[in-house]
Parts: sequence; structure tokens; C-alpha cells
Amino acid sequence: MYKNHLKRILDFLAAFFGLLVLSPIFLVVTIGLFFANNGKPFFFQKRPGKDERIFKIIKFKTMNDKKDSQDNLLPDADRLTTIGVFVRKTSLDEIPQLINVLKGEMSLIGPRPLLPQYLPLYNETQKRRHEVRPGITGWAQVNGRNAISWQEKFEHDAWYVDNISLWLDIKILFLTIKKVFVREGISQDGQATTEVFKGN
Repeated sequence: MYKNHLKRILDFLAAFFGLLVLSPIFLVVTIGLFFANNGKPFFFQKRPGKDERIFKIIKFKTMNDKKDSQDNLLPDADRLTTIGVFVRKTSLDEIPQLINVLKGEMSLIGPRPLLPQYLPLYNETQKRRHEVRPGITGWAQVNGRNAISWQEKFEHDAWYVDNISLWLDIKILFLTIKKVFVREGISQDGQATTEVFKGN
């Protein structure tokens, strides 16, 4: 009942009222990033969702588009703007994803949507993360976020798929709020965010 019906209803209501409450912050961050990123405050990228259907995720753009002499993008750490660092550390970059939740492409809680090029690299257990809608936050995020290995992330994702419940989602929501305040697991050692997944 919860997994198939009530979860979607609660997601829609929470995203709708969340956008209303956070609209002043949304506006301020949008203006700040507009000037920091040459008129591009938002970041759009294709991601696989439930049943591996591709959608465009919406986030605040925390990195600029600076390139090297060969016209290749500079490393993430070199492209993070000052305001981008603040927005990422406070997880404000996730706010626009509430629009994805309203559209039914995402859930508040679920496995984080990764890159489409990772799809052929998953084993059967790792593929199970696509049995549910991806989330803004999830069980892997409150158990290490970017500071844990890919294997651990996928294990947490599969566990969540098998154990979805209202109470688990509430627990993850409150743990996420705690993580935002203590700023844990934002990046892996030596990385601006996390390393690329290269398969098993």
C-alpha cells in the first residue's frame, strides 16, 4: 500500500509545500548562481529513473564550465565556484529536484539517480536500485554519502528496495537533516565529490 500508492501521494504534497516554503531561498540561490555561472544557475543532466527510464534531473549549478587549452572541462575541484561550495555543503543544490518529484520522476527518498553510462556496468543486485523511483536522499546517503565505496552504496540501495516503509522513510528524512547540519560525507578523500564508477 505505502510503496505503490501512499508514497507517491506524500511525495507530491511534500514537494509542493516544500517549494512554497523554500521559495525565498530558491530565489536567492538562483540569483547568486546566475552571476557566478555566467547566466546559468541550473544544471540539467540525463539520469535513469524507475525501470531505467531516462529523465532530466534539475539541480543548482555549483561548477562553472571552464576548459583547458584542449577544450576539455577542468577537473571538478577546479570548477567549483565559491558560492557553489557553500550551496553543495549545505545541500541547497538539491532543492530544484523537488520539481522532479512533482513530475513523478523522483521521490523524496530512494536510491540516488546515477549516470546513464553506468547502466551496462551493474550486476543483477545493483540493477535492483531501479525497481523504485530515485530519491533526493536515501539510505546510502545517510550511511556515508560520497565517503563510502560504490559497493557499499549499492548494498544500501538494494537493502532499501527490500525494506521500504513509511517509518524507514521518516527515519532517513531526519537522518538527512542531521547530515546536512554536520556536513558529513560530502566528498571522498582526494575528490571534489566522488570517483567515477568503473564497474565490478
